Amino acid sequence: MKRWTIRLRLTVLCGGLVLGASAALLGLTYLFVGHSLDRMATPSLDMAPVSAPKVSIPALLADQRALVRAEALQSLLSQGAIAFSVVGTATVVLVWVTGARMLRPLRRITDTARQVAGRSLHERIALDGPDDEVKELADTFDAMLDRLDHSFDGQRRFVANASHELRTPLTLQRTLVEVAMRRRQAPPEVRGLGEALLVVNERQERLIEGLLTLAHSEGELVETERVDLAEIARRVGDQAGAEARAAGITLRFSLTPTPVNGHPVLLERAVQNLVDNGIRHNAADGGWVHVRCGPPGTLTISNTGAVIAADDLPQLFEPFRRLGADRLATGRGSGLGLSIVRSVAHAHGGDVEAQPRQDGGLTVSLTLPPGESAKR
Repeated sequence: MKRWTIRLRLTVLCGGLVLGASAALLGLTYLFVGHSLDRMATPSLDMAPVSAPKVSIPALLADQRALVRAEALQSLLSQGAIAFSVVGTATVVLVWVTGARMLRPLRRITDTARQVAGRSLHERIALDGPDDEVKELADTFDAMLDRLDHSFDGQRRFVANASHELRTPLTLQRTLVEVAMRRRQAPPEVRGLGEALLVVNERQERLIEGLLTLAHSEGELVETERVDLAEIARRVGDQAGAEARAAGITLRFSLTPTPVNGHPVLLERAVQNLVDNGIRHNAADGGWVHVRCGPPGTLTISNTGAVIAADDLPQLFEPFRRLGADRLATGRGSGLGLSIVRSVAHAHGGDVEAQPRQDGGLTVSLTLPPGESAKR
């Protein structure tokens, strides 16, 4: 059952009160006028001719008084009903129009809340007008947004600065390991240890890149352009082909033009994470990853793999959260893949959903607002 809006309830309440008061006033007026007519003196009647039959003067007076009273009350009721209808209609219309004006500040608060929900913490209500309850609510909401904005900006700056600072020692560490490995007198044990250190170093660098991408994707997109998800998926598939063949995974593509408006680098990183996730967390032998586009603004990636319970799906989108020993970090994993995908989707006004396949594996759908050409 659809609930009534505040505007409609306000109109019904005020209109009902005015109509009830008008009906009560009309009823009281009817009683008072009737009582006054009963006490009103009746004008004298012309005397009948002498030749006329004898007539009872009191009876004539009573009849005339009753007739005058009935006509006066009937006129009062008819004209009062007209006035009642006019006043009631005017009241309902005025309350409906005035209610829209009075509720306009609440509409501004609702619109700002929707924009904030769309990842735009820079919006403010900035309501003008008297210092009433509605303005107090708007000012409190703006103060809360200020604190949230400062908090999120500080968090993003911290992650970005920390990631930048960690890049330098990791680069220096990789350089030192490579130099040690390339020395002619380096024993095989040192070379083997160096290779292991390079793998760890590569994973740390990938983790830092993931943190940077996550920090950037959680910010508001300033500049966007028209990109095709199908082209991005095709390019990512070409890059991931060697890794898929090495793992015995078959890549399948069903691509049709899927234009969206967004940041090309962030979208490519999101699609790359989805494809890499499907390859790495797949069946040991004979697995596949299917990438397809459609409906408009949607990219879906399905893969075989272990059976995953539906209750465990929310954990996959949390940073550094994995399911069981089969999803522990590999040499190339960082635990941020699906978290970055979700942040990129939200930054573009979209969303990402995952559904477990009955035979094992996942079906992940990245949904973004379609581009202009897709809306026509």
